[in-house]
Amino acid sequence: MAEIHTTGKEGENLAVEFLKAKGYKILATNWHFGKMEIDIVAQDNDFIVFVEVKTRHSTLYGEPENAVNRDKQRFLVRAAQAFIEIKKIEWEARFDIVSVIFSSTGHNINHIPNAFYPTLQ
Repeated sequence: MAEIHTTGKEGENLAVEFLKAKGYKILATNWHFGKMEIDIVAQDNDFIVFVEVKTRHSTLYGEPENAVNRDKQRFLVRAAQAFIEIKKIEWEARFDIVSVIFSSTGHNINHIPNAFYPTLQ
């Protein structure tokens, strides 16, 4: 497996454990619908939470969460709509970002609840 995929998978695994420790119920990981993918789908009280995980080895090119640009947000919203329709979810939806930065001393996790809101196209 390529290093970038290994790093991403490690970050996603850490994000799952982090969210579980905060009381989130993990409903799905790496959920696919066509070419769309959601890294983590979780339940937080009465919310369904769609989580994008961004993992890096440094912040040389900026914080990982900055990679979730407007195009990526639209993609995530479309994937979330498909999940909600297929699974017949009736909870309010929320979009979070979890960034993971690895370093020589371990890792740092930054969780951003309500990182963005769906907008009309």
